[in-house]
Amino acid sequence: MIETLQALSAGFANALTLPHLLWALAGVTLGTAVGVLPGIGPALTVAVLLPVTFSLDPISAFIMFGGIYYGAMYGGSTTSILLNTPGETGSIATAIDGYVMAREGRGAAALTTAAVGSFVAGTLATIALTFFAPPLAEAALLFGPAEYFSLTIVAFTTVAVLLGASVVRGLFSLFLGLSLGLVGIDQLTGQARFSFGIPQLLDGIDVIILVIGLFAVGETMYQAWRHGRDTIEAVTLQRFTGMSREEWKQSWKPWLRGTAIGFPLGVLPCGGTVIPTFLSYMVEKRLSATPERFGKGAIEGVAGPEAANNAAAAGVLVPLLTLGLPSSATAAVLLAAFQQYGLQPGPLLFASRPDLVWTLIASLYIGNVMLLVLNLPLVGVWARVMLVPRPLLFGGILVLASLGAYSLNRSMLDLVILYSVGALGCVMRVYDFPLVPAVLGLVLGPLSEQQFRRAAAISEGDFSVFFTRPISATLLATAAAVMLGPLLWKRWTTTTSS
Repeated sequence: MIETLQALSAGFANALTLPHLLWALAGVTLGTAVGVLPGIGPALTVAVLLPVTFSLDPISAFIMFGGIYYGAMYGGSTTSILLNTPGETGSIATAIDGYVMAREGRGAAALTTAAVGSFVAGTLATIALTFFAPPLAEAALLFGPAEYFSLTIVAFTTVAVLLGASVVRGLFSLFLGLSLGLVGIDQLTGQARFSFGIPQLLDGIDVIILVIGLFAVGETMYQAWRHGRDTIEAVTLQRFTGMSREEWKQSWKPWLRGTAIGFPLGVLPCGGTVIPTFLSYMVEKRLSATPERFGKGAIEGVAGPEAANNAAAAGVLVPLLTLGLPSSATAAVLLAAFQQYGLQPGPLLFASRPDLVWTLIASLYIGNVMLLVLNLPLVGVWARVMLVPRPLLFGGILVLASLGAYSLNRSMLDLVILYSVGALGCVMRVYDFPLVPAVLGLVLGPLSEQQFRRAAAISEGDFSVFFTRPISATLLATAAAVMLGPLLWKRWTTTTSS
């Protein structure tokens, strides 16, 4: 614990320098703005900024990315409450009671409990991240090639199964990413694979191109397809009055319970922030003496999910930093960002770049304070951000995405790949195919293949090594349970109901 506190102190000393404070402020401000804007989100924003931030040092870049990530969690509640349109998926549960409160003239109270709850949960979850991540990273040092391969299988199955509307769609997206990851030269044999005689493809498809294509270009095309289909009734915030004493009393316990629910579920690869927020909502409804108020403007229905949302966001960073496993869209993009700088998140990152890891964690504490200051007094300003015309907004995103992708290699082929992947991403969005498994397959696919081959070489072709090593066997059993569990549960419920 003493070593952790010393490392965190060094991180604060670095994060509190003026340049890093400015990057943190820029990140949380931009993150709040993109959280407020429906259809935008931290994953899309970080994807667009990846080519732009390539010239920055990694510490500054990740301080800004962390601010964007946390800021979007805060900002997403504004559109959920005032517009009934979540700015990001973790704010869906917030809209159930938050929008009703806004229509009743209690929008200020809903926004206050969301902001304060986000601060409390974000701070407590970051403390948990501080002390939970180092021991997990040390434990991961015991992993060999077989364990790492099994770990990637767990990541593939959990993300593919839990993030999609169906198991088939999630697996299709995963195999699409794995297939794209095969393009280029085989690192072990030196043979070209699926390059089709195009020299530019020998180095493989750039992860950044895929990420920008799926999240930025694909989302832009999808929003263009949806344009004019949705009608939204916005609630204006006349004045900011805050919360009454009774509302404070009703909120503080849901904040703590939401934190306790959100962080552990965020650590587990269970699909990011969606599941914890809805679970928190159901817990608050179950514990309430007046459950009939839920859905009709219960402040607990805003406080709990928002706390769970921010706590889960911090929890998602634990497997990303310690194991290199992303469990959400933003985490997948952040993994690509690490690779952009030649870094591989995992246990060795804590040893090789402790300055980066601990400065990033320290900046999360600082960002939480900045976000509280930004969100409470400036909530009226953020509400006006929603008035930005959607065509103008997404047109600008498309221009930035194109310029960023072209600047990577100054190749027209990159633009062709960008818009091809974007069109594919739009089709996947229309038919509700998850995007995260595709990114995960491309990013982790080559690593999974490499570790599989290493394990096979060490065991001299004996594939039982994956089942005889305890950790590897446990991880594969977990993956099988995740894969088969929903199918068996569905069959059991169907049998019992009939």
